[in-house]
Amino acid sequence: MKRLYGAAGILVLLVVWEIVGRTVFADSRAVPPPTKILSQFGHDGWSFYWPNIKATLRTAGWGWLWGNAIGIGFAFLLIQFPLIEKAGMQLALVSYCLPVIAIGPVLAVLFTGDKSKVILAAISVIFTTLVGALVGLRSADRTSLDLVRAYGGGKWTQLWKVRMRASLPNLFAGLRIAAPAAMLGAIIGEYLGAESGLGVAMINSQQSLAVERTWGIALAATALSGAAYGLTALVGRLLTPWAPRAAE
Repeated sequence: MKRLYGAAGILVLLVVWEIVGRTVFADSRAVPPPTKILSQFGHDGWSFYWPNIKATLRTAGWGWLWGNAIGIGFAFLLIQFPLIEKAGMQLALVSYCLPVIAIGPVLAVLFTGDKSKVILAAISVIFTTLVGALVGLRSADRTSLDLVRAYGGGKWTQLWKVRMRASLPNLFAGLRIAAPAAMLGAIIGEYLGAESGLGVAMINSQQSLAVERTWGIALAATALSGAAYGLTALVGRLLTPWAPRAAE
């Protein structure tokens, strides 16, 4: 029933959007109706969208992989060496608070090709994944940790045998958020300089005053981010069947 309500809500939103686009914004064309956006989307076709989508997905994907690898590895390090946890979390927080729009030009000067955009995408996900992984590692059952210690296991054995499995639900919660964050970082990187990608296509459409195309690109980026979030959530659900689920 809730899904039905959700679908009805989306339908009502589209109807209101259509009416507002054809009345309030009819002259300015700042908010085109959905039917015109879909028409422009069909006119541009797959040949226009796919090369740009592929470029953005490639950059966001590498950034997601590197950022998550750094975040998870850093979480392992902090849980094993509590003395550096406070300083490590402060460092991670500083990296999260860095304005990507400000450091992007610096990275573009220092690195060639897609490296600067991959770094921006990675920076966008490190802190989120680090927090999720760290919370999950701390949630390990104390009895299981004591049992490993009683049989002669050390911290690394506890990490491998107990903490890693216990961390998966919280880790995937962080990875879900990291997926759209990586897309955002990649698109911002494309804004600052790239040959192709959704960010480049959006800038070109804005400069040519192609309003419907600009909205179409924005909706395509939103759909990709939502798909990445949903795919990560699905993988997390399949790999952690023991984890408690929120009420449907």
